[in-house]
Amino acid sequence: MTRSTTTRRKRAATPAPTPPAPRERRAAQGRAARAEVPRESHAQFTPGPDRADPISLLEGQGLDRVPELLPIRYGRMASSEFAFFRGAALPMASDLARTPRSGLTVQACGDAHLSNFGLFASPERRLVFDINDFDETTPGPWEWDVKRLAASLEIAGRSNGYPAKARRRIVLAAVAAYRRAMREFAGMDALGVWYAHADMARVQDVISRPLTDRQRKTLAKTAAKAQTKDNMGALSRFAAVHDGVAQIDAEPPLVVPLRDLIADPAEARAAEDGVREILWTYAQTLEPERRVLLDRYRLVDLARKVVGVGSVGTRSWMFLFLEDDTYPLFLQAKEAGPSVLEAFAGPSGFDNAGQRVVVGQRLMQAVSDIFLGFVRVPGLDGVPRDFYVRQLRDWKGSVEVEAMVPEGMVAYGEICGWTLARAHARSGDRVALAAYLGGGPAFDEAVREFADAYADQNERDHLALVEAIAAGRITAEAGV
Repeated sequence: MTRSTTTRRKRAATPAPTPPAPRERRAAQGRAARAEVPRESHAQFTPGPDRADPISLLEGQGLDRVPELLPIRYGRMASSEFAFFRGAALPMASDLARTPRSGLTVQACGDAHLSNFGLFASPERRLVFDINDFDETTPGPWEWDVKRLAASLEIAGRSNGYPAKARRRIVLAAVAAYRRAMREFAGMDALGVWYAHADMARVQDVISRPLTDRQRKTLAKTAAKAQTKDNMGALSRFAAVHDGVAQIDAEPPLVVPLRDLIADPAEARAAEDGVREILWTYAQTLEPERRVLLDRYRLVDLARKVVGVGSVGTRSWMFLFLEDDTYPLFLQAKEAGPSVLEAFAGPSGFDNAGQRVVVGQRLMQAVSDIFLGFVRVPGLDGVPRDFYVRQLRDWKGSVEVEAMVPEGMVAYGEICGWTLARAHARSGDRVALAAYLGGGPAFDEAVREFADAYADQNERDHLALVEAIAAGRITAEAGV
């Protein structure tokens, strides 16, 4: 048998991809889903007596995390209702699984609260606004992301002391922005959707009203601050020169260099050799031209770093590289486990959770970090673990939620809503989704009611955590 015949037979055995249905049929699918699951039904949230205990869910997550870091996680979550919400993606996923769903699936973020959106640098060195956290991404119901975003806006508004009327306007504006954007994307071709992104010039077009002078100044200040968060800024923030050698500064328990984690010099050297093997393996997941770029740098130090709120306790490493002993590059390797959605929406389809994060991020983001990759390696405890790798800082910026006035949060929520719709339109059936949402505010009003009810539940859950800490069930360390 010749090679060409073999190739032809292999190709013939591979099923051809199913072509997308005509737009009319896809729109009809969305309208049929609306008839089956009315938009008004999304207002529903009734916890019921068989609701999973949120504290038990959080404790279960902690079983595979670094034990000495868990008090920091609980201390951060206990600090406010909004902080609790940020760390409670799993309890909310459990709750969302009991709510109506249309049956339309997208690549879901899984943790689409307002603080997981922000600014960062595109490969072309432009500031863009996008989702910036994908630890929980997996295929799932699009409604779950919209409801988590809406609930986060309601909860943040309560934390900031906004009146009920202002909070209502904020949530409605964000959900309406999602709906309008999805209808806009439904009228575009796939490439147009894929290339759509929100840079600083586009932000004004995304929101429904002109920016005030105060909002323009705040946006300009946020953008300027983001541009200072580059690798040179990270060098001055996290490292210093000791005896002529650049080293990461210790800030225990938040930043602990490997040399301080492992006292025995021989064990430390063996661990560092293992880390170098990790980096070599990770580099193989990069495109060849990006491996060439990474090879310009030399690893000089590494440290364990505590990040976020809900992520505290997962293993996260920061690496300091230098080119010519002068120019820095900081990379972060963050542990990836199963998405909180997988228990309720089904498996992600990836054996490596780091790959799940990377593929999900590339699907949802308009542009992604050039060093984004994944790896599976044994940890310091010898247990194989999945990680994804990215730059630690590259013009990353976010708004100060606590300092927002209501009008600012209206505009910010609209940008988040547009961005989430764009992310969903890249992977889901934007035509069917737009037909489901429709041109009126029925879905907006329903999700606003859901957000209000879920904010009440979040307050009860936060109180339960505070009481569990007071009773000694949970150990927490405040202010870290």
